[in-house]
Amino acid sequence: MCGICGIIGELDNSRKVLKNMMDKIAHRGPDDEGMYVDKHAAIGHRRLSIIDLSHGAQPMYNETGDIAIVFNGEIYNHLEIRKELIKKGHQFSNDSDTECLIHGYEEYGTDLLHKLRGMFAFVIWDSRTNTMFGARDHFGIKPFYYANINKNLVFSSEIKAILEYPGFERKVNEEALEQYLSFQYSVLPETFFKGVYKLPAGHYMIYKDGKMEIERYFDPMMEPKADGDLEETVSEIEKVVHNTVDAHMIADVEVGSLLSSGVDSSYVVSEFPGEKTFTVGFLDKQSKYNEIRYAEGLVKELGKKNYSKNIDSDEYFDSIPTVMYYMDEPLADPSCIALYFVDQLAAEQIKVVLSGEGADEFFGGYNIYHEPLSLKGYQKIPRCIRKGLAKVASAMPDVKGRDFIIRGSKTVEERFIGNANMFSVKDREKLLKNAPTHVSPQEIVAPTYKKVSHLNDIAKMQYIDTNFWLQGDILLKADKMSMAHCLESRVPFLDVEVFKYAKTLPIDFRCNNEATKRAFRIAAKRHIPEATANKKKLGFPVPIRVWLKEDKYYNKVMETLTGDAAKQFFNTDILVKLMEDHRAGKADNSRRIWTVYVFLVWYNVYFEDKTFEPINSEWIKNRIKTA
Repeated sequence: MCGICGIIGELDNSRKVLKNMMDKIAHRGPDDEGMYVDKHAAIGHRRLSIIDLSHGAQPMYNETGDIAIVFNGEIYNHLEIRKELIKKGHQFSNDSDTECLIHGYEEYGTDLLHKLRGMFAFVIWDSRTNTMFGARDHFGIKPFYYANINKNLVFSSEIKAILEYPGFERKVNEEALEQYLSFQYSVLPETFFKGVYKLPAGHYMIYKDGKMEIERYFDPMMEPKADGDLEETVSEIEKVVHNTVDAHMIADVEVGSLLSSGVDSSYVVSEFPGEKTFTVGFLDKQSKYNEIRYAEGLVKELGKKNYSKNIDSDEYFDSIPTVMYYMDEPLADPSCIALYFVDQLAAEQIKVVLSGEGADEFFGGYNIYHEPLSLKGYQKIPRCIRKGLAKVASAMPDVKGRDFIIRGSKTVEERFIGNANMFSVKDREKLLKNAPTHVSPQEIVAPTYKKVSHLNDIAKMQYIDTNFWLQGDILLKADKMSMAHCLESRVPFLDVEVFKYAKTLPIDFRCNNEATKRAFRIAAKRHIPEATANKKKLGFPVPIRVWLKEDKYYNKVMETLTGDAAKQFFNTDILVKLMEDHRAGKADNSRRIWTVYVFLVWYNVYFEDKTFEPINSEWIKNRIKTA
């Protein structure tokens, strides 16, 4: 796991600028650094040594030295690719997975991407033709940002490195803010910084002579079978999970695993041959916000070790600016702060952790995926009648059954934009002082829905989540929070071989009236306690709804929501009302309050506080000094 950055184009002081960019992402690679600079390109690398500790330094070159690569990630099938390339006459000088990408590019060009099993973001500079080839992995596990600045292409693993480029002007992208209020994450191709873009998952770019071409090479399309044998399917899932965990263990350093109380991480822990697991919790051990007791019980049964930490409320709130700094863009998922602490705990002992992300999207695990089944009977009523009932229900207080009637009047395309839906268009336009586009979330996801119009509603929802929620929230926080602590996070379920199998599962084996992630849970029961395998999806429970009612945090958040920055973007009287109603118990407004609050914290870090340093900056500096 590493950090990459660079400049494609001519710049007089490119070496100095590149060094400044590399220093900004030193936390991604404290073990080593390297750069390649010529008249037309400057590419840099910060290394976290995982495979071939002695010879894996980057940039890396082909035999003749005219092709260079900087690479962030791991290629789990690099040994197979290496054997194939050696048969074709390529000569290798080390045992790293990076070198197979260089020779693979020479042999296959962009078709190389169809051979890779792994997580990656890389740039190959071909000095023979002055061509840059950059790519991001199939599901977006590794980040890739870019900007065109003064006719040069600037790229990096993190936006903060791009901000170091001379002449770049920081401006908040209010179109991103507009959609963030609904999605809770940055959903547009253009980030919260005007002019900085994300290369989407499953895409590559070619940049030559100032012209850029971006192409999609992988589409995570669901292809569910009509039916199948459940027992056979469960046995096949066991094999798939065992294979992917085994593949993700490749490393020349110790590998541990994150562990919550849920089925996904528990199943990973039962399969991985390591012994160290890491868990965090909130409040006391008996609280629904504390998963430590579950983790301790599981590792005792499996014969492994668990290291845990209870996060107190002061620690949590104090860390928010640091978390937003490392995230680069605001993310209103409270669990990203919990992830910051569990990764910090793991990084004290190891360099690599496994994590359970991706199983819900692939195998049908989110509770909301049950909604099409719940609404099925109601939706037999003529739509015109359902629309009329919804109109009446919308004018009623928030009583039991109200949301069911409203959501039942809508198609899946109208009601589902992903696992988070914070502010409606109506509410966010009241809240914002400037809504620049008035584009609804439904318009954002509509082109993606159009591609899956032939699929069952549950498969449609999985496809939406894989293309939006997974990239914009789940994987981004997994990468940024681990790398904030010089830690590599691997996600065995997010593997092309796993997806090849999971995409064909019959809908009934994904989600039915019996369970979400039905076949997967049955497979898991053969390896972990039944209660854990059947446990309802919780996410990463964080007690912000509790804390926001306490004087200390109510006042802290209210001060931010009524400050000068808030007044620049929002009609703050609405924010005050949300806070007051939440504290009085009239409504649970915690997630909507949190969405605005963390944006304002992020804004302060990147636009107001000129002296900001993350709270773990000394730890990072010491980690680099001892490398």
